[in-house]
Amino acid sequence: MTLTPEQRIQLHEFNNLTKSLSFNMYDICYTKTREEREAYLEYIDEQYNADRLTHILKHVSDIIGAHVLNVAKQDFVPQGASVTLLVSEGPVVEVPTEHFEESPGPLPESVVISLDKSHITVHTYPEYHPNEGISTFRADIDVSTCGEISPLKALNYMIHSFDTDIMTIDYRVRGFTRDISGKKLFIDHEINSIQNYIPDEIKSQYDMIDVNIYQEHIFHTKCKLKEFDLNNYLFGYTKDKLGPLEQDEITSKLQLEMDEIFYGKNMSFDI
Repeated sequence: MTLTPEQRIQLHEFNNLTKSLSFNMYDICYTKTREEREAYLEYIDEQYNADRLTHILKHVSDIIGAHVLNVAKQDFVPQGASVTLLVSEGPVVEVPTEHFEESPGPLPESVVISLDKSHITVHTYPEYHPNEGISTFRADIDVSTCGEISPLKALNYMIHSFDTDIMTIDYRVRGFTRDISGKKLFIDHEINSIQNYIPDEIKSQYDMIDVNIYQEHIFHTKCKLKEFDLNNYLFGYTKDKLGPLEQDEITSKLQLEMDEIFYGKNMSFDI
Protein backbone atom coordinates (compact mmCIF):
# COMPACT_ATOMS: atom_id res chain seq x y z
CA MET A 1 0.00 0.00 0.00
CA THR A 2 1.32 3.45 -0.97
CA LEU A 3 0.11 6.33 1.14
CA THR A 4 -1.40 9.38 -0.57
CA PRO A 5 -0.06 12.83 0.39
CA GLU A 6 -3.09 13.24 2.66
CA GLN A 7 -2.42 9.89 4.38
CA ARG A 8 1.36 10.18 4.59
CA ILE A 9 2.66 10.14 8.14
CA GLN A 10 4.74 13.15 9.11
CA LEU A 11 8.20 12.03 10.13
CA HIS A 12 10.78 13.45 12.45
CA GLU A 13 13.63 14.36 10.06
CA PHE A 14 14.08 11.85 7.20
CA ASN A 15 12.94 8.26 6.57
CA ASN A 16 15.91 6.03 7.42
CA LEU A 17 14.26 2.62 7.08
CA THR A 18 16.48 0.25 5.10
CA LYS A 19 14.67 -1.93 2.55
CA SER A 20 16.78 -4.74 1.11
CA LEU A 21 15.81 -6.96 -1.82
CA SER A 22 17.99 -9.91 -2.84
CA PHE A 23 17.17 -11.47 -6.21
CA ASN A 24 19.00 -14.73 -6.91
CA MET A 25 18.47 -16.55 -10.25
CA TYR A 26 19.74 -19.77 -11.84
CA ASP A 27 19.92 -20.82 -15.47
CA ILE A 28 20.63 -24.55 -15.97
CA CYS A 29 22.09 -26.10 -19.13
CA TYR A 30 23.26 -29.59 -20.18
CA THR A 31 26.74 -29.45 -21.70
CA LYS A 32 27.73 -32.95 -22.78
CA THR A 33 31.32 -32.23 -23.83
CA ARG A 34 34.09 -29.92 -22.71
CA GLU A 35 33.65 -27.92 -25.93
CA GLU A 36 29.93 -27.43 -25.22
CA ARG A 37 30.67 -26.35 -21.67
CA GLU A 38 33.29 -23.82 -22.76
CA ALA A 39 30.95 -22.49 -25.45
CA TYR A 40 28.13 -22.12 -22.91
CA LEU A 41 30.34 -20.27 -20.42
CA GLU A 42 31.60 -18.01 -23.21
CA TYR A 43 28.00 -17.30 -24.23
CA ILE A 44 27.03 -16.44 -20.64
CA ASP A 45 30.04 -14.17 -20.20
CA GLU A 46 29.14 -12.32 -23.37
CA GLN A 47 25.41 -12.18 -22.63
CA TYR A 48 25.89 -10.93 -19.06
CA ASN A 49 29.12 -8.96 -19.20
CA ALA A 50 29.78 -5.98 -16.94
CA ASP A 51 28.50 -3.45 -19.50
CA ARG A 52 25.16 -5.25 -19.97
CA LEU A 53 24.78 -5.73 -16.21
CA THR A 54 25.47 -2.02 -15.70
CA HIS A 55 22.66 -1.21 -18.14
CA ILE A 56 20.29 -3.50 -16.20
CA LEU A 57 21.19 -1.96 -12.83
CA LYS A 58 20.84 1.60 -14.13
CA HIS A 59 17.36 0.72 -15.34
CA VAL A 60 16.58 -0.73 -11.90
CA SER A 61 17.69 2.59 -10.42
CA ASP A 62 15.38 4.48 -12.80
CA ILE A 63 12.41 2.25 -11.93
CA ILE A 64 12.73 2.76 -8.18
CA GLY A 65 13.35 6.50 -8.61
CA ALA A 66 16.94 6.56 -7.37
CA HIS A 67 19.85 8.67 -8.59
CA VAL A 68 23.14 7.00 -9.56
CA LEU A 69 26.14 8.54 -7.77
CA ASN A 70 28.90 6.12 -8.73
CA VAL A 71 29.44 2.98 -10.83
CA ALA A 72 32.11 0.30 -10.33
CA LYS A 73 32.21 -2.66 -12.71
CA GLN A 74 34.54 -5.56 -13.50
CA ASP A 75 34.68 -8.56 -15.84
CA PHE A 76 36.62 -11.44 -14.29
CA VAL A 77 38.89 -14.14 -15.74
CA PRO A 78 38.09 -16.91 -16.51
CA GLN A 79 34.41 -15.96 -16.12
CA GLY A 80 31.93 -13.87 -14.16
CA ALA A 81 31.32 -10.16 -13.64
CA SER A 82 30.39 -7.71 -10.89
CA VAL A 83 28.80 -4.26 -10.89
CA THR A 84 28.08 -1.95 -7.96
CA LEU A 85 26.03 1.26 -8.11
CA LEU A 86 25.97 3.75 -5.26
CA VAL A 87 22.59 5.47 -5.43
CA SER A 88 20.61 8.08 -3.51
CA GLU A 89 16.91 8.67 -3.00
CA GLY A 90 17.07 12.30 -4.07
CA PRO A 91 19.43 14.25 -6.30
CA VAL A 92 22.85 14.97 -4.88
CA VAL A 93 23.40 18.31 -3.15
CA GLU A 94 26.25 20.57 -4.17
CA VAL A 95 27.47 22.63 -1.22
CA PRO A 96 29.62 25.73 -1.89
CA THR A 97 33.07 25.38 -0.34
CA GLU A 98 32.52 28.59 1.65
CA HIS A 99 30.58 26.38 4.09
CA PHE A 100 33.76 24.45 4.94
CA GLU A 101 36.67 25.46 7.13
CA GLU A 102 39.92 26.41 5.46
CA SER A 103 41.83 23.49 3.96
CA PRO A 104 45.58 23.26 3.37
CA GLY A 105 44.96 22.20 -0.24
CA PRO A 106 42.92 23.68 -3.08
CA LEU A 107 39.17 23.09 -2.95
CA PRO A 108 36.74 22.67 -5.85
CA GLU A 109 33.97 25.21 -6.27
CA SER A 110 31.51 22.83 -4.66
CA VAL A 111 31.45 19.46 -2.88
CA VAL A 112 28.94 16.72 -3.69
CA ILE A 113 27.23 15.30 -0.60
CA SER A 114 24.98 12.24 -0.36
CA LEU A 115 22.97 11.60 2.81
CA ASP A 116 21.57 8.24 1.67
CA LYS A 117 23.05 4.79 2.23
CA SER A 118 21.70 2.95 -0.81
CA HIS A 119 23.33 0.64 -3.33
CA ILE A 120 22.58 -1.83 -6.11
CA THR A 121 24.95 -4.71 -6.85
CA VAL A 122 25.12 -7.74 -9.13
CA HIS A 123 27.55 -10.66 -9.13
CA THR A 124 27.52 -13.57 -11.60
CA TYR A 125 28.74 -17.11 -10.99
CA PRO A 126 29.00 -19.41 -14.05
CA GLU A 127 29.97 -22.93 -12.94
CA TYR A 128 29.64 -26.59 -13.89
CA HIS A 129 29.42 -30.07 -12.39
CA PRO A 130 32.75 -31.95 -12.68
CA ASN A 131 31.17 -35.21 -13.87
CA GLU A 132 27.49 -34.93 -14.79
CA GLY A 133 27.56 -32.50 -17.74
CA ILE A 134 25.49 -29.88 -15.90
CA SER A 135 26.42 -26.20 -16.24
CA THR A 136 24.74 -23.63 -14.01
CA PHE A 137 24.74 -19.86 -14.30
CA ARG A 138 23.84 -17.91 -11.16
CA ALA A 139 23.34 -14.17 -10.80
CA ASP A 140 22.76 -12.34 -7.51
CA ILE A 141 21.27 -8.84 -7.48
CA ASP A 142 21.01 -6.90 -4.23
CA VAL A 143 19.07 -3.64 -4.00
CA SER A 144 19.33 -1.84 -0.68
CA THR A 145 17.57 1.49 -0.28
CA CYS A 146 17.23 4.01 2.52
CA GLY A 147 14.14 6.21 2.57
CA GLU A 148 10.77 5.98 0.85
CA ILE A 149 11.95 4.40 -2.41
CA SER A 150 11.22 0.67 -2.61
CA PRO A 151 13.33 -1.96 -4.43
CA LEU A 152 10.19 -4.10 -4.89
CA LYS A 153 9.14 -1.83 -7.76
CA ALA A 154 11.95 -3.26 -9.90
CA LEU A 155 11.27 -6.94 -9.23
CA ASN A 156 9.23 -7.54 -12.39
CA TYR A 157 11.95 -5.97 -14.56
CA MET A 158 14.69 -8.07 -12.92
CA ILE A 159 12.73 -11.27 -13.56
CA HIS A 160 12.38 -10.38 -17.24
CA SER A 161 16.07 -9.41 -17.57
CA PHE A 162 17.32 -12.97 -17.03
CA ASP A 163 16.54 -16.38 -18.51
CA THR A 164 15.47 -17.92 -15.23
CA ASP A 165 14.77 -21.53 -14.23
CA ILE A 166 15.01 -21.01 -10.46
CA MET A 167 14.54 -17.79 -8.48
CA THR A 168 15.18 -17.15 -4.81
CA ILE A 169 13.98 -13.77 -3.57
CA ASP A 170 14.49 -12.23 -0.12
CA TYR A 171 13.08 -8.95 1.17
CA ARG A 172 13.70 -7.37 4.55
CA VAL A 173 12.93 -4.03 6.20
CA ARG A 174 15.45 -3.03 8.87
CA GLY A 175 15.86 -0.25 11.37
CA PHE A 176 13.20 2.30 12.23
CA THR A 177 12.19 5.87 11.60
CA ARG A 178 10.15 8.20 13.84
CA ASP A 179 7.01 10.24 13.43
CA ILE A 180 6.90 13.80 14.73
CA SER A 181 5.81 12.60 18.18
CA GLY A 182 8.86 10.35 18.43
CA LYS A 183 7.00 7.04 17.92
CA LYS A 184 9.10 4.44 16.13
CA LEU A 185 7.90 3.09 12.77
CA PHE A 186 9.49 -0.24 11.84
CA ILE A 187 7.82 -0.51 8.42
CA ASP A 188 6.07 2.07 6.24
CA HIS A 189 4.11 -0.13 3.81
CA GLU A 190 1.87 -3.20 3.88
CA ILE A 191 3.25 -6.54 2.67
CA ASN A 192 2.46 -10.18 3.46
CA SER A 193 4.38 -11.86 0.61
CA ILE A 194 6.88 -11.01 -2.11
CA GLN A 195 4.38 -12.67 -4.44
CA ASN A 196 2.22 -9.54 -4.08
CA TYR A 197 4.79 -7.81 -6.31
CA ILE A 198 5.10 -10.53 -8.97
CA PRO A 199 2.67 -10.27 -11.93
CA ASP A 200 0.10 -13.05 -12.30
CA GLU A 201 1.47 -14.14 -15.70
CA ILE A 202 4.86 -14.78 -14.09
CA LYS A 203 3.39 -16.56 -11.06
CA SER A 204 1.46 -18.90 -13.35
CA GLN A 205 4.76 -20.12 -14.84
CA TYR A 206 6.39 -21.10 -11.54
CA ASP A 207 5.88 -23.33 -8.53
CA MET A 208 6.39 -21.06 -5.51
CA ILE A 209 7.12 -21.51 -1.81
CA ASP A 210 6.97 -18.74 0.81
CA VAL A 211 8.90 -18.70 4.10
CA ASN A 212 7.99 -15.48 5.94
CA ILE A 213 8.64 -14.09 9.41
CA TYR A 214 6.01 -11.37 9.48
CA GLN A 215 6.79 -9.95 12.91
CA GLU A 216 10.43 -9.42 11.87
CA HIS A 217 9.53 -8.02 8.41
CA ILE A 218 11.47 -10.82 6.69
CA PHE A 219 10.03 -12.33 3.51
CA HIS A 220 11.38 -15.18 1.39
CA THR A 221 10.00 -16.65 -1.85
CA LYS A 222 11.54 -19.29 -4.07
CA CYS A 223 10.30 -20.22 -7.53
CA LYS A 224 10.88 -23.12 -9.95
CA LEU A 225 9.75 -23.15 -13.56
CA LYS A 226 6.78 -25.51 -14.03
CA GLU A 227 7.10 -26.53 -17.66
CA PHE A 228 10.11 -28.56 -18.79
CA ASP A 229 11.18 -28.79 -22.44
CA LEU A 230 14.51 -30.55 -22.92
CA ASN A 231 15.23 -28.45 -26.02
CA ASN A 232 15.56 -25.38 -23.77
CA TYR A 233 18.43 -27.00 -21.86
CA LEU A 234 20.58 -28.33 -24.71
CA PHE A 235 23.31 -26.05 -26.00
CA GLY A 236 23.74 -26.02 -29.78
CA TYR A 237 21.41 -28.89 -30.74
CA THR A 238 17.92 -30.28 -30.12
CA LYS A 239 16.65 -33.45 -28.46
CA ASP A 240 15.89 -35.16 -31.80
CA LYS A 241 19.65 -35.73 -32.04
CA LEU A 242 19.43 -37.96 -28.95
CA GLY A 243 18.01 -41.44 -28.41
CA PRO A 244 15.07 -41.96 -26.01
CA LEU A 245 17.24 -43.39 -23.22
CA GLU A 246 19.73 -40.53 -23.43
CA GLN A 247 16.86 -38.01 -23.39
CA ASP A 248 15.50 -39.61 -20.22
CA GLU A 249 18.93 -39.66 -18.57
CA ILE A 250 19.66 -36.01 -19.35
CA THR A 251 16.15 -34.97 -18.26
CA SER A 252 16.63 -36.75 -14.92
CA LYS A 253 19.98 -35.01 -14.32
CA LEU A 254 18.59 -31.59 -15.17
CA GLN A 255 15.48 -32.00 -13.03
CA LEU A 256 17.57 -33.25 -10.13
CA GLU A 257 19.79 -30.17 -10.39
CA MET A 258 16.75 -27.89 -10.33
CA ASP A 259 15.13 -29.74 -7.42
CA GLU A 260 18.32 -29.57 -5.34
CA ILE A 261 18.65 -25.82 -5.94
CA PHE A 262 14.94 -25.22 -5.28
CA TYR A 263 14.80 -27.23 -2.05
CA GLY A 264 18.32 -26.27 -0.94
CA LYS A 265 19.62 -29.75 -0.28
CA ASN A 266 21.40 -32.67 -1.97
CA MET A 267 19.04 -35.44 -3.09
CA SER A 268 19.75 -39.10 -3.92
CA PHE A 269 19.66 -39.99 -7.59
CA ASP A 270 19.79 -43.29 -9.41
CA ILE A 271 19.81 -43.49 -13.19
